Amino acid sequence: MKLLSDVEPEARVVVKRIEGGKDVTGHLKDLGITEGIELNVLAHVPAHEHRGAISARAAGKDIALGHGMAEKIYLERAGAMTTLLELEEGGKGVVKALGGGKDFAAWISELGIKEGSEIEFLRHLPDRTILFRIADREIKMGEGLASKVLAEYEGRSVQINFLSQGKKAKVTRIIGGATVKQRLDEMGFKEGADVTLTGSEPAAPTPQRGKYVRAKLGEQLITIGHGIAEKVWVE
Repeated sequence: MKLLSDVEPEARVVVKRIEGGKDVTGHLKDLGITEGIELNVLAHVPAHEHRGAISARAAGKDIALGHGMAEKIYLERAGAMTTLLELEEGGKGVVKALGGGKDFAAWISELGIKEGSEIEFLRHLPDRTILFRIADREIKMGEGLASKVLAEYEGRSVQINFLSQGKKAKVTRIIGGATVKQRLDEMGFKEGADVTLTGSEPAAPTPQRGKYVRAKLGEQLITIGHGIAEKVWVE
């Protein structure tokens, strides 16, 4: 057996063992990866210099996307497949594939992103931690996690990181897999709960990202961070 991170491109492998805690196994399960699953490794891709959440425009609406989501949105550019995260500010592309596992297309469609739709990379979002009040608790989170919470504000659906300071909205939906939903549920972000953005503060420095593994699970493109790939044994 060998680690998925060490598998050469164009190889087909079967997952034999997954190490790590529930966050690792939960993330991989959200992508459709469990023991016994066959993967076709396509490439080892260096992480782009962009780090952290970004602002994009889809279906005429400004949206926020965490780094992990943005690198799972595949666009065709100059005859080659690339990810939204690899565009420069102001760059546009048409979505050709979504690589976040079988449920990702359903989650991301709520933001106006689907195959065939045009999307524009607007800018990097401020590197900050956002403070919320929910159920009499003060909660801190980054832009990426906040972007996964949809709420109703003044009759429209918004991601909570777009709320103005002091504004209250009602949680309507969590975008993401079981691990994300469980984490947010434990914080009190449940359907019908009231949430208020109370402020923000500079985020702690984030470590430099390494490369990631691009693979196919059946006909579905998926992206696996190098750190996660080091916990997956295959043969």
